[in-house]
Amino acid sequence: MRRPPLLISLAAGVTAVALAASVAPSVAAPPSRGVDLSPLGTYRDGAFEVSAAEISAHDPATQRLFVVNADPADPGIDVLDISDPSTPVLVNALRGLGGNPNSVAVSAGVVAVAVENPVKDLPGWVALLDTDGTELNRVAVGALPDMLTFTPNGAALVVANEGEPAAGLEGDGDPYSAERDPVGSVSIIDLRSGAAQASVRTAGFAGYDLRRDELVADGVRLNPLVPTVAQDLEPEYVTVGHDSRTAWVTLQEANAIAEIDLVGARVTEIFGLGRKDHSVPVNALDSSDEDGTDIAAVDNLYGIRMPDAITSVRVGGTTYLLTANEGDARAYTGLTDEIRVRDLRDLTGAGARYEALCEAEFPEREELVARSELGRLTVSSIDGYDAERNCYAELHAFGARSFSVFTTDGDLVFDSGDAFEQITRAALPEFFNSDHAAARFDNRSDNKGPEPEGITVERITGRTFAFIGLERVGGVLTYDVTDPRRPVFVDYVNNRDFAAQAAGQEADEDFVPGAESGDLGPEGLVVIKAGDSPTGVPLLVVTNEVSGTTTLFEVQKTK
Repeated sequence: MRRPPLLISLAAGVTAVALAASVAPSVAAPPSRGVDLSPLGTYRDGAFEVSAAEISAHDPATQRLFVVNADPADPGIDVLDISDPSTPVLVNALRGLGGNPNSVAVSAGVVAVAVENPVKDLPGWVALLDTDGTELNRVAVGALPDMLTFTPNGAALVVANEGEPAAGLEGDGDPYSAERDPVGSVSIIDLRSGAAQASVRTAGFAGYDLRRDELVADGVRLNPLVPTVAQDLEPEYVTVGHDSRTAWVTLQEANAIAEIDLVGARVTEIFGLGRKDHSVPVNALDSSDEDGTDIAAVDNLYGIRMPDAITSVRVGGTTYLLTANEGDARAYTGLTDEIRVRDLRDLTGAGARYEALCEAEFPEREELVARSELGRLTVSSIDGYDAERNCYAELHAFGARSFSVFTTDGDLVFDSGDAFEQITRAALPEFFNSDHAAARFDNRSDNKGPEPEGITVERITGRTFAFIGLERVGGVLTYDVTDPRRPVFVDYVNNRDFAAQAAGQEADEDFVPGAESGDLGPEGLVVIKAGDSPTGVPLLVVTNEVSGTTTLFEVQKTK
């Protein structure tokens, strides 16, 4: 059943609400020193809703930004001069990479680009360039290299090879095929002898193929229709420890993190990220797009964190992992594991929709399948099912609408609870849970809400801050994570013009292109430290895949 909402008053300009660790909510005082994000300048590619600005990397020696432009009409890396960050200027366009770029990183004058093979299930590669775009080397990695990063010492690159199936995407006409489903892997590129002499070792997951039951018992989410664990695990995003010896990689669809020994090039651990109990008031959510802004607790509903981006911070000799809990289903014909609550009868064979829910756990099940209740909520079709009773004892929604902090042992020490929806509702009451492609009130509540995707951390003015991008409603949340076990909300900034976008869209249109819309769909976030910044002040770079914009924010101390 749904419970009354837990409301937290957020006045205009609010600067502090911390919502709670894994146990109970708490309201905290503002940090002794905060930061404020002020937009400085934006580069507009001019192409909309084609991923024209996804991920960026900064080179302090040249004051250039290297931006992944995945526009299928002309994919490559756009190079922006940010010597004057108020006016980013396109100075080069690196093309001819041979495939679609997915990620970029820069270190000591070497630009690394993760490139997807045009034949998706074949190995991709990493192109190593100098900052002028001259190719130094090209090394093969696993299938679908999705993200890469240099180790802190610059001696290696770590590449997450997602290994998605090459068939079965909705609309391609082909069902899922195990033969076209490559294994996921993590490549370690050794650069100690220079880019031209780079060598590659790969950490794979084949050793876990016979440990499926053990992984499932630990909360790793595996699809029973995928033949092997190695094929099912799809590395998404990487963070590397301070000593450059260990990396942690998100396995998004599996709701897990893998620990990688970079010295031995092997997977040393996989741990599940647990479920978020939405029956706890601090973990409330708006579960319908037809109920206004009803943020409420729901019994027997759990959020599957499924993080996209991950970052790490070391405090007092302890490393903590911070995750942006986006959520992502396996969307392949024959493997699709998402369905609306009202349609669960299609899987159980029940005569009435509500009969797909177990009566003991859902005594008000007939009312719950209404559109204004849980009926339109997108949930997992493979989690929470009681085979003996032929009904769902629990419902599992994709994503957790939050960010979390874990120890490297996989222990949860903080989750932001329902704070993201509370904060955005207070800031944007007329466009609460809007999608990025249209300025419409409440149209994402039934599917992952504000959808946190990117996260990065940086120490600024003597404190450590996390910046979290919200893919759908847009904007960036700032949290003080100086104490990673007790983060404190600092600010929310959204550089999107909802009114202009709404005024220009037709009732039946999903997307209205135009510079007046501002930033739509933040994907990547990068902090440029004060010592590397052209202005001597820290900058936050946000790349927005829907609007094709790259925006630079000045990070100013407020206290």
